[in-house]
Amino acid sequence: MASAELTKVVVIDDHPAIVAGIEAWCAAADPPIEVVDSGQTPAGAWTEPGLSADVVVFDLQLTEQVPAYGEVRRLVDSGRQVIVYSMREDRDTILTCLDLGVFAHVAKTEGPRHLVHAIHAASRNLPYTPPTMARAMSTDARRDRPKLTARETDVLVNWFACESKEMVARKLGLSVRTVSSYIDRVRIRYANAGRPASTKAALVARAIQDGLVRLEEL
Repeated sequence: MASAELTKVVVIDDHPAIVAGIEAWCAAADPPIEVVDSGQTPAGAWTEPGLSADVVVFDLQLTEQVPAYGEVRRLVDSGRQVIVYSMREDRDTILTCLDLGVFAHVAKTEGPRHLVHAIHAASRNLPYTPPTMARAMSTDARRDRPKLTARETDVLVNWFACESKEMVARKLGLSVRTVSSYIDRVRIRYANAGRPASTKAALVARAIQDGLVRLEEL
């Protein structure tokens, strides 16, 4: 694969051994992933070469004693694809990360396979749900789920199963503009509920949380 086609990653983690492990896993991945930079603070994601990385792998628990949710929000709000890579596996932490708009939460106990798959998926904006994230979503009992119309749900579920909005439009007999408008409405409903979903992967996570689609259907 040409170097221009490589997925580029910046790793923010304050444990050198973790960073070294991620670098080795990425180099051995198929297709390979290039770790362009790493750092012990979020500054590494805001300066070159980390600023141009396709994906940010972010340790939630850096040198501070509290999770760096504010830094995660800042990265997501700037349009970055963020994978939280953390020792924290509790449901509340994972759901909070998803509500902030991260692409995925991968537990450090899940090993290289899930992190590499998540990086590849994030670079292509394709959904990927590691096991601990799936468990957290499947047990989410919060009541702040928006009310979707039957048509909005139908368009959303078909979009998850198709590669493009054009395919959804052909399948449902709608225009591409109409499909886009339904999806935009769903995004607005989730944003108004305090659960923004700016990417397709984030909408998939919301739909699984709210029982609109089962994980095994994806």
